[in-house]
Amino acid sequence: MPKKAAELNDLQVRRLARGVHAVGGVAGLLLQVTESGARSWLFRVRINGRRREIGLGGYPDTTLADARSEAREYRKLIRQGIDPLQQRRAAQRKQMTFSDAVERFAAEKAVEFRSAAHRRQWRASLDNYAVPILGKMPVSDIDLDDVLTALRPIWTTKTETATKVRQRIERVLDFATVAGSRTGRNPATWRGNLDMVLPSPSRLQGARHYPALKLGDAPSWFAAVRAREGISARALEFQALTVSRTGAVRFATWEEINLDARMWTIQPGREQSKIPPTGSAHRVPLTDRMIDLLNGLPRDNGNPLVFWAPRGGALSDAALAAVMRKIHAAQVKKDETGFVDPQTGEPAVPHGACRATFRTWVAEVTTYDGDMAEIALTHRVGTKVQQAYDRSDQVEKRREMMAHWGRYLSNE
Repeated sequence: MPKKAAELNDLQVRRLARGVHAVGGVAGLLLQVTESGARSWLFRVRINGRRREIGLGGYPDTTLADARSEAREYRKLIRQGIDPLQQRRAAQRKQMTFSDAVERFAAEKAVEFRSAAHRRQWRASLDNYAVPILGKMPVSDIDLDDVLTALRPIWTTKTETATKVRQRIERVLDFATVAGSRTGRNPATWRGNLDMVLPSPSRLQGARHYPALKLGDAPSWFAAVRAREGISARALEFQALTVSRTGAVRFATWEEINLDARMWTIQPGREQSKIPPTGSAHRVPLTDRMIDLLNGLPRDNGNPLVFWAPRGGALSDAALAAVMRKIHAAQVKKDETGFVDPQTGEPAVPHGACRATFRTWVAEVTTYDGDMAEIALTHRVGTKVQQAYDRSDQVEKRREMMAHWGRYLSNE
């Protein structure tokens, strides 16, 4: 029979030197003292024939009396055939907060993201819009009303961002369910759930008007863009030539661009919810003008982004909008009108100038097929049946169309 350890008092425990010491009172209760002097409690037991060590916290935050009391409770559970480690882990899973789930998801799944920029964007959207509302809540308690509280303030004003935040909340809560920290239906799912109480993002986005350019102003506007220096101006120039969305350009990486194949491949989800229904990547054919622009860009060693901010991160929406405002202001001094939308008279914005103006050009100036223009804009075309069977993205025909668009912008 093993020798029973002497029952130490608190003064004796405080005087223990480096090592692992039995403190008595409960068999297997130990105090571990490190070289730095840090002290923590260990409870060494056998559970189902296996030797296990259970941490009981640091000393003196967990007092000698508390450590003995907790160790006795664990002994009682073991005699009843209950594994206290499994019980404690189950309790911890149940109490996982939304912030905890975000941290764990980021640690375990974010490595799958395409780039560090995408990881930062993913995390920032949750930190800005979800964590302030849901962060301290146990994931097991989060319900539909909580998700709506996070989404409603931005659903109609920042629809694209809100849609991504909803998707990311859904994934984090799915992760928490798999981790055993919640049960039941995910309150952030869209179909048959949030779609019953929130307006469709596609309808909200479809109703939004982005001030465009007068078609005849496009060449002089483009010349003004090319005349400006700076990475934001080059990003705006590239957006105009490719008619891509601002976010796709801002977060474009060199890994997506194959100069030899003359192709920019944007992976699903990098633009908006209007990526083709197959979930396939969107291919942007690169013309000579686009390639010359890319070859002339400065490279930031170790930075995967094509267009990067001075501090190394992605450009903001505001950076491209600022270029637009400066160009407009300079033009106002010349003709008192500036670069404005032909219908509303509002100053043009990047999305309207680069995309809506292109669509007007295709319809009014060229004989290019309208569906081909819609594909270039990553809009869905045709009925759902047609979408299911027609997988062609007409990339080579689009290359010719985009080269023609580049010549129009350059007034050639």
